[in-house]
Amino acid sequence: MELIRYLSDGFFTQQQLLAVSGIDAEELAALQRRAMMPRPSYRLRLDVSCDSFFGQHEEHKQMDYYARGYASWIGLLQSLGADSDAFRVFAERYRARLTQLKAAGLCTDNPKLGTGLDEHLREEWRYFLDGSYGVCTKTGLPEDVASKELATMIIREIIGKPAGQALSTRDRICLTLAVDLLDTASSQFAPHERERSSRHSLIDEVRKTYQL
Repeated sequence: MELIRYLSDGFFTQQQLLAVSGIDAEELAALQRRAMMPRPSYRLRLDVSCDSFFGQHEEHKQMDYYARGYASWIGLLQSLGADSDAFRVFAERYRARLTQLKAAGLCTDNPKLGTGLDEHLREEWRYFLDGSYGVCTKTGLPEDVASKELATMIIREIIGKPAGQALSTRDRICLTLAVDLLDTASSQFAPHERERSSRHSLIDEVRKTYQL
């Protein structure tokens, strides 16, 4: 199946994540209960039926898949002193990435990344913990999350201008940079998700429409 191939190529199963990280299933579950570690990005429920010389056989199994970047996140968690430090590190890394991108000329006036950044980071943390960013970014880590959010805001601001209004040279340059940034941070998405994904609407379609 194409979905299983996509997950096998780009994600760790829970068993693989535990092996790479050097922890066991109970330790992983404890980190998740303590709101430090993301939950799985994909969860497959497999019902398998087999017929052979020996007769019919059935298996029912659940498989959890995690973004590969979460192995390094677990390594980081093992060095922290308090549960609340996990969010602190997430926010620091997110802010640092925004600062880096602003220095490169990529910024927005959206209040979410200005006066409302503290509240926005709390919301982003919730999405991070529920595994959503393992679906839509390449690593699932704060740097890719920040890149994706900033790029998405810039793209929507520019393409949301009144219909028929030609893009200025500055807008076209900013749009190109934002689309390229989103391309570097965004996952390919699972086969059944691609037509509805941000990659399709904000990268593929924008490049096609604006001939970037």
